[in-house]
Amino acid sequence: MAETDSNRRALLLAAPLLLATLAATDRADVTSTGRLGDIGLTPPPQAGPDPAQTFVEPFDQISFQPWGNLPPHSGEMAKLYGDFDRPGPYLVMMRWNPGWFSAPHTYATDRIQVVVSGTWFVNSGNDFAPQDAAPVGPGGFVKRAARTPHYDGVPANQPEPAVIAVFGVGPVEQRLADPAQPSWRQV
Repeated sequence: MAETDSNRRALLLAAPLLLATLAATDRADVTSTGRLGDIGLTPPPQAGPDPAQTFVEPFDQISFQPWGNLPPHSGEMAKLYGDFDRPGPYLVMMRWNPGWFSAPHTYATDRIQVVVSGTWFVNSGNDFAPQDAAPVGPGGFVKRAARTPHYDGVPANQPEPAVIAVFGVGPVEQRLADPAQPSWRQV
């Protein structure tokens, strides 16, 4: 059982850590050396990997869609792997637009996040105080412990959206700390 838990932890950390490493690069083109350190976030060369064996989707081609029933222009999501509403691992990218925060909420499972671009602001607790949220820049790592209240977003004074890679094991079973309040708040 301990080995299974260890393998599960390794799986949970692998995707966001890889994304953090890639996000920290200069986005250089793949060079002729083929070394891992030479790989950036650019499209693969014409003679790239066999798509039946290795799927590649450059960042600029990832399709972000409206995120559930949220207010217009508050945030979008791109589902990259799995589904956070079903059992099993998932990986999504979330784009938070300036001026919006989530309300305090919890998840049934741990979530790990890596900021890909922009600055994301995070806080924990049941009381909504976005002015006290901590900024997390590109490459920054955030772990949300299961069943702990937290909230996050991007203040209106930020110059750009924040894009976050989110990995976890579903279903997440999100619950608002105060269901009588809106799930997203304009700040």
